[in-house]
Amino acid sequence: MNIMKPYTTFLLIGLLVGFSSCNAPKNGIVAHRGAWKKNNLTENSIASLRHAIDLKLTGSEFDVWRTADDSLIINHDAHYNKLLIEETNYADLIKFKLSNGEKLPTLHEYITEGVKNNKKTLLVCEIKPSEISKERGKETALKTVETIKKLKAEKMTSYISFDYEILKQIRQVDALTSLQYLEGNKAPGEIKSDRITGVDFHYSVFQKHPEWIKEAKDNHITLNVWTVNDAEIMDWIIKNKFDYITTNEPELLNQRIKNKK
Repeated sequence: MNIMKPYTTFLLIGLLVGFSSCNAPKNGIVAHRGAWKKNNLTENSIASLRHAIDLKLTGSEFDVWRTADDSLIINHDAHYNKLLIEETNYADLIKFKLSNGEKLPTLHEYITEGVKNNKKTLLVCEIKPSEISKERGKETALKTVETIKKLKAEKMTSYISFDYEILKQIRQVDALTSLQYLEGNKAPGEIKSDRITGVDFHYSVFQKHPEWIKEAKDNHITLNVWTVNDAEIMDWIIKNKFDYITTNEPELLNQRIKNKK
C-alpha cells in the first residue's frame, strides 16, 4: 500500500481532526483480524498483525473482549474453545493454544507488538459489546483506552464497535480519537452530533443506501466498509473512493486498486 501520507503527518492530522474523511487516504486497506488468509495464518494472532504491518497496509483490525478476571484479550467470538470469555478467567483460556501455536494474546501483548517497527499501519480496535450488560461493555471500553494510552499507542489507534454507547463512552474520555460505528442503522449525518467521526458499515448497507456515501463525505464523516472480499464489490467501493476498505483479502484488494490507477 503506497496510498497513505507519511505516517507522522497522518497521525498529526488524525489527532487534530479525528481522522475525518477529508484527510484520510482514499481506499486505504484494512486487514480484517490481521493479514491472515493468504498465508493461512491465524485470525487475530500476533502473526497476522505482524504480516499486516510488514505489508505496510493502512490498517489492521482486531477484536477485544474482557475476561471474568478483567484481562483484556484478543478474540473475535464471544467463546474461545467453547468457553464463554466473559465468564472465564484468563488462566483457563490460555490452556488452549491458537491454531498456529501462539498463546491467546492479551491486548497489552498485541499493542506492544503493533507499535514495533510500524510506520504505516493504523491499529483498528473493535471493542465487542458485552453479552452480560451494557455497563460492562462501557467499562471494557474504558479499560481498553487506558491500556492503549499507557502503551503510548493512542495516536496510532482507531476504535470501532457495534455498540453505539461504547463509542460515546470513549468520546467522554478522549475528545480527539477516531471512532467508527459498525451497526449500519444510523445515517452518517446522525452520528455527527455525538462526535462519532466515522461509519464502518457492511457493504450491503451502502448498496441499499448509496446516498449515505455522499452524506458522509459532505459531513466529513470517515467512510469505512466491511468485509469486502469479492473483486466486483471491491471495484465498486474503489470507484466510490471510500477512506478505508476492510477485507480478508488485502493482497487482492491492493491489486484491484493498482489496476484502477
